[in-house]
Amino acid sequence: MRIQYLLHNAYGGGGTIRTVINQANALCDEHDVEIASVYRTSRETVFAIDPRVRLVTLTQLKETGSYRTDPAGKNSRLANKTRRFRNMLPHRHDVRYRRWDPQVDLTIVRYLRSIPDGVLVTTRPALNLLSAWFAPRRLIRVAQEHMNLESHKPKLRAVLLRAYPRLDALAVLTEHDRVTYRAALGESDVRVVRVPNGTPPWPLPPAKLENKVLVAAGRLARQKGFDLLIEAFATVAARHPDWQLRIFGWGKLRDKLAAQIEELDLTDQVRLSGPTRQLNKELEAASGYVLSSRFEGLPMVLLESSAAGVPAVAFDCPTGPREIIDHGRTGLLVPPEDVAALADGMLRLIENPAERRAMGAAARADSRYSIGTVRNDWVRLFTELAAARRGSPPAAPLGPGKQRSGHDHHDRQYR
Repeated sequence: MRIQYLLHNAYGGGGTIRTVINQANALCDEHDVEIASVYRTSRETVFAIDPRVRLVTLTQLKETGSYRTDPAGKNSRLANKTRRFRNMLPHRHDVRYRRWDPQVDLTIVRYLRSIPDGVLVTTRPALNLLSAWFAPRRLIRVAQEHMNLESHKPKLRAVLLRAYPRLDALAVLTEHDRVTYRAALGESDVRVVRVPNGTPPWPLPPAKLENKVLVAAGRLARQKGFDLLIEAFATVAARHPDWQLRIFGWGKLRDKLAAQIEELDLTDQVRLSGPTRQLNKELEAASGYVLSSRFEGLPMVLLESSAAGVPAVAFDCPTGPREIIDHGRTGLLVPPEDVAALADGMLRLIENPAERRAMGAAARADSRYSIGTVRNDWVRLFTELAAARRGSPPAAPLGPGKQRSGHDHHDRQYR
């Protein structure tokens, strides 16, 4: 089976990129898998891609002000003259679309039209919309929702609900979002399924949970709530000045968060550590993970902390943490955006080492989100959709087939 993933930027370090690469790596032993990236922002990908997965870039354009390529924004996307044209297609309501223009749209559409057969999996709202509008009907078109319906602004939400009935399936991360989308889409024939993120086998020993370090990670953006986390940690630091909080990631709020840390006199205890390619080692050295997001999909880093045996304290935000954490057994859930409750949760982890170890062990033993389980869910979905197209009962998943090996960067250009 041919499976094509389309990503906004396969070279970034976000959760969507990580989980899509995990999927591709898990499927390529039996299927012909390709990842297409609209942008390329570095020489190498952050996350390792199996050599059997082809990686192609659709443009040589860089995202404006990408920290990996051009922090000042010079020689960036703004330098391209097509930026002066404002595209009126409704997918402009996707926040990432601000970096696109008609030339990029045309490049993506040409790529979609070039795919001869198989399954096309798109991975963010704007790409899902382009698939619904322009991908040929010969393809089995599957849209992935990596956030949740309620997190999208009303204009984008309305466009998605009009377009998604044109697709074969919509895959969401949580049961809550499956129910929400199914109700919103009414009687349309599009199949709405829950397929969670999956984690590969943990490559390191489980965390010992002995270091006086808490970890958080993600884009330094409002969604991730690091401003709330820093405020909460001020309470923790007052009681436990020997503990540290390390925040990994990059984003436009870095300077603002650094000023907040200085204002709260936390410069010796809170560190903005920038992006890392070795978050697994940081988790192995931590004694707790903290998720302070205002909203999520199914946070990949929370799954990874569980695989590492690191208990988490998380806002019970929409959506995701509640489906991962069994409160009091594998971690702690606290009310959304409740700074005092988040501080209390961190203090509970710090001050109860025996409970901390028990929760870490229970989190590590949870196999619901192993990549093997999730891989089987994807194969079942693709096989059933293919059978429905043929009008026949689902066949057994395809066995191992011939593969083209090796990353073939830039083997195609769609300009």
